[in-house]
Amino acid sequence: MKLTDAQRIELEEDVVKLCQELIQIPSVNFGEGKGDEKAAAEYVAAKMKEVGIESKIYESAPNRCSVVARIEGKDKSRPGLVVNGHLDVVPANAADWSVDPFSGAIKDGCIWGRGAVDMKNMDAMILAVIRLWARHNYQPERSIVIVFFGDEEAGGIYGSRWMAENHPEVFAGCSETISEVGGFSLTLLSGKRVYAIEASQKGIEWMKITAEGVAGHGSMVNNANAVTRLTEAIAKIGNYTWPQRITKTSDLFFQKISEISGKPYDRNNLQPLIDEVGPMGKMIGATLCNTTNPTMLEAGYKANVIPQSASAVVDGRTLPGYEKELLDTVKSLVGEHVKVESLVSDIPLEVEFGGPLVDAMIAAIKSEDPDGIPIPYLLSGGTDNKALAKLGIVGYGFSPLKLPPDLDFTGLFHGIDERVPIDSLQFGARTLFHFLVNA
Repeated sequence: MKLTDAQRIELEEDVVKLCQELIQIPSVNFGEGKGDEKAAAEYVAAKMKEVGIESKIYESAPNRCSVVARIEGKDKSRPGLVVNGHLDVVPANAADWSVDPFSGAIKDGCIWGRGAVDMKNMDAMILAVIRLWARHNYQPERSIVIVFFGDEEAGGIYGSRWMAENHPEVFAGCSETISEVGGFSLTLLSGKRVYAIEASQKGIEWMKITAEGVAGHGSMVNNANAVTRLTEAIAKIGNYTWPQRITKTSDLFFQKISEISGKPYDRNNLQPLIDEVGPMGKMIGATLCNTTNPTMLEAGYKANVIPQSASAVVDGRTLPGYEKELLDTVKSLVGEHVKVESLVSDIPLEVEFGGPLVDAMIAAIKSEDPDGIPIPYLLSGGTDNKALAKLGIVGYGFSPLKLPPDLDFTGLFHGIDERVPIDSLQFGARTLFHFLVNA
């Protein structure tokens, strides 16, 4: 199937409206099981049913919902492809924003709101493509399983992990998947435009650090103060300098940036190549080592009472092959009287940047931007592809966008005034269409 001019307009108009309406549904995930994707799940199910696509809503807990639809392919001998997005978004403090974060407002050529980047833009692209197919009676070559997960923003416990553990039959016969945070453009300092396709992602190690001590009156000398013990341990964790580790994907990424920019690839001085990618350098820098960031503290209940215990949460991220290094190091840093407990632990991923699926991604990008240069990269965070990997499904991040050179795209994830340019969204819908027709 090739897009006619009329179908292209149809696709581009639909994706904008779908993105706006998804943002207007506040499917906020507060963590610790506190989230609600039900209205968003019912919306996407209704939008699919509107064009004759049947789907099923899976509810793992009250209002914690994922949606699944299956589009049968012509060639039953081929393994299926999972196309997955997530419906939940992180909270937004309206007072910090220049627009209502759940308005889906159009301003300065962009759609604004929580989820515009992470990841209701891709949800809208997926919906727009399959709705166009349904309206024009198109059947893909291979079967495609469409999944909109809940709870991605809190580790997927009520979403992808629950689905993989409790309903693996949904993914039976599928060999590959695509998801978020990949296929977006990045204009280098040298002026060349690359498209970063996620071929690897760090693992998750969220830890609770608990210090035990002796309770007592706040006016007394106390050499076994749990708060003091905790803060000393947390300072060591937060200030620790992790050794540089260059994984296979990062090595290929820097090779490509070096070739394109003409700057040398020196492992002992990567800063010139990191500078070449502009604002994305902050993310790339985080993929060169394990990381541990203290994010939450809890202790005490009264100003003049020394508590018996104090705790903190640390967001740990592990490189492929270096998971044990992180836990062993943290335990050695905290010392005695401090316990390290794993809250959420999930695997890092790394797959080959090659093969027919990657070729289809590259061809799709080239079909819309012949000057674009697709390259692989390692994501500092994680996606729902982790849960599917445990079922043997190979995953990539491919939610294509052609972005303005001056937009700090990675800085918009979970950020204030999150927004996606309309032109970028429409480019993404066309590119995703081309990819899925040829995947």
